[in-house]
Amino acid sequence: MAKQALSIRILTSIENVPQAAWNALVPPGAPPVLRWEWIHALESSGSATERTGWEPHHLTLWRGEALIGAAPAYRKHHSMGEYVYDFAWANAADQLGVAYYPKLLVGVPLSPITAPRFLAAPHEKLEDVRKALLQAAIDAAREGGCSSVHVIFPPEAEAQALEEAGLSRRTGMQYHWYNPGYESYEDYLARFDSKRRNQLRRERGAPEKQGLTLSTVRGADISQTHADLAFRFYEATCRTHAWGRVQLTRAFFRKVFEALPETVEMVLAQKGDEVVAGAFNLGTSERLFGRYWGCFQEYPFLHFNVCLYHSVDDCIRRGRKVFEPGAGGEHKISRGFVPTAIHSAHVIFDKRLDRAVRDFVRREREQIQEVLGTAEEIAGMRPFEKRGEK
Repeated sequence: MAKQALSIRILTSIENVPQAAWNALVPPGAPPVLRWEWIHALESSGSATERTGWEPHHLTLWRGEALIGAAPAYRKHHSMGEYVYDFAWANAADQLGVAYYPKLLVGVPLSPITAPRFLAAPHEKLEDVRKALLQAAIDAAREGGCSSVHVIFPPEAEAQALEEAGLSRRTGMQYHWYNPGYESYEDYLARFDSKRRNQLRRERGAPEKQGLTLSTVRGADISQTHADLAFRFYEATCRTHAWGRVQLTRAFFRKVFEALPETVEMVLAQKGDEVVAGAFNLGTSERLFGRYWGCFQEYPFLHFNVCLYHSVDDCIRRGRKVFEPGAGGEHKISRGFVPTAIHSAHVIFDKRLDRAVRDFVRREREQIQEVLGTAEEIAGMRPFEKRGEK
């Protein structure tokens, strides 16, 4: 019996594809931001919509009526909320008389987390599905008047495949914590020299002296009260900083906490019964992803404890392998988070601008590779030795 014909469909809402069909494409252990529920929460809450500059344009591949491939995608009318910064490219386009917006972005809004961008059904050949979806992205972008296609935060192997397909690959950096087999937090501290170790102990001990207690809430203990707290943390941080911009709504947090409670974690800092600060994280069995933090009362070293130290200890206790605390933050290096490559891939239809961008990302990658080559040395960490080894 001949196979049914393949077809591309572009969806203007994640609601236009069945939840189970989309989630069946998400690889086991993948970050929760790829799930239908997360994307639906972004769109249905008003956080990622055409009005906010995120126009859903999801690429899907079908065999008959069976969904066999998908890529979350948006027509973008600005560059906010991507964490792969191309503002200089937009300025260069303006100088050339090229309209940079709209552009087509393949990725998940407001989620600087590395994850597969081209999803395929388990029985399909991933390379073929990715090729079809990538061509669909380029065709849709050209036909829709977009200047370019940008794939943000793909895994390295996917980024390399996109480069081989003709896109320019850009390399950036985040700061991640890795667990090579620590048995305790003290085991982790032992990797630092004495000066750095004493500094970390002093900072970690600050909450007790300040009368604060830290805890993680997860699973069945997660409630809508925590969803409202997560929004307040996020909002407080956005309001505090000049660059801050509230893009997620309270409804987004409520929907995520209701739909994906098994993936949501909250770190709370309390003084008695009063919550003074906290962080909203996402977790899988092997990885923790830091998303948003905020505080209502300032204390020295509180940010480090809520966003870094407490969760490092928790990851060791739970046997998690990696903690990705989010974008930015060179201060993380001295606290044991090592520079880690992140990737994106780009094609710009104006050949002049595309050449300039390709030259820029090549030079940028060379500089970043020098930093990545000495990652643990930069973090001030000695090679890990298992207990009993010399």
